[in-house]
Amino acid sequence: MLTERQQMILLAIVDNYIQFAEPVGSRTISKRDDIGFSSATIRNEMADLEELGYLEQPHTSAGRIPSNKGYRFYVDHLVSDPLRKIQEVHRIRRLFADQFFEFEQIMNHAASILSSMTNYTSFVMGHEINHTRLKMIQMIPLNDRSAVLIMVTDKGKVESKTIIIPEGINKDDLQKMVNYLNTRLQGTLMAELRSRLHNEVTVEIQRYMQDYEQILQVIEDTFKKKKDERVFMKGTTNILMQPEFRDVEKVREILNLFEQNEVLIRILGSRKDGIEVRIGTENNEQAISNCSIITATYHFDDKPVGTVGILGPTRMEYGKVITILHSLSGNMTRVLQNIYKD
Repeated sequence: MLTERQQMILLAIVDNYIQFAEPVGSRTISKRDDIGFSSATIRNEMADLEELGYLEQPHTSAGRIPSNKGYRFYVDHLVSDPLRKIQEVHRIRRLFADQFFEFEQIMNHAASILSSMTNYTSFVMGHEINHTRLKMIQMIPLNDRSAVLIMVTDKGKVESKTIIIPEGINKDDLQKMVNYLNTRLQGTLMAELRSRLHNEVTVEIQRYMQDYEQILQVIEDTFKKKKDERVFMKGTTNILMQPEFRDVEKVREILNLFEQNEVLIRILGSRKDGIEVRIGTENNEQAISNCSIITATYHFDDKPVGTVGILGPTRMEYGKVITILHSLSGNMTRVLQNIYKD
């Protein structure tokens, strides 16, 4: 464990480097009001911190910069900013005062807030919550062989799909089925529609409609929805504003990574509930070995359903980002609960 003096000096170096992006020398630290040690004492402690692996010296005559190990100690033991916490929490609460109706709208809004408040690359991930209920099914014929099937949820979301009417199926019979489904399925959770079709509706339909299997299959396919992980990113070019990324090739590798959805999901996804900070090589991806990823999980019915996060340089404002993510994930949880509550 580091001594109290070493912790004070490491904290000062990390804070200074985060702010100015320049190697920090002993004279710079000795001039701070909160450090009461001589330049020589600080220089000796900095040498010890470098030997212990908490600091690095990029050039022989330069000052020191934090290593990944130094950032890790800083995040785990030294980060604290209660005043900023109060300010950020109130601001995010105000930004989430609007009314939301759709899951995608919430994710997109959260990603925009994150990017604007941090100036880093933000991302929001998750599956759509299947907690909406069916309000109405409509069918609009296009011609003898096709029609548009429309589903409206209790949250006002509208989904439509053009369907091919199987040979031998009369449009009037199809409309009768749609009317019957509205009678039986209105108010059903969207996640339960397919099971109710099989377990309850099929028995009734076969009593008065021939060849019902084909048309029922068409309607069932319309209900079917892939549960793809969705990723919303904002501020993808913010990385260009950071002095660490003046190397064009390094930036190109990161931007190429943003185009690979499956890789993004694997890298950016949270590995545990709550706040998680992964620094540099902890991300296990060469393209972002000089980056940090901070994530927070948001919940529905007390279960984690997605991730909000920030990707930026290891020289990141960790305290500010952690505070924002903690508040933002809590507000997303609150909004989702309000939208999807029964």
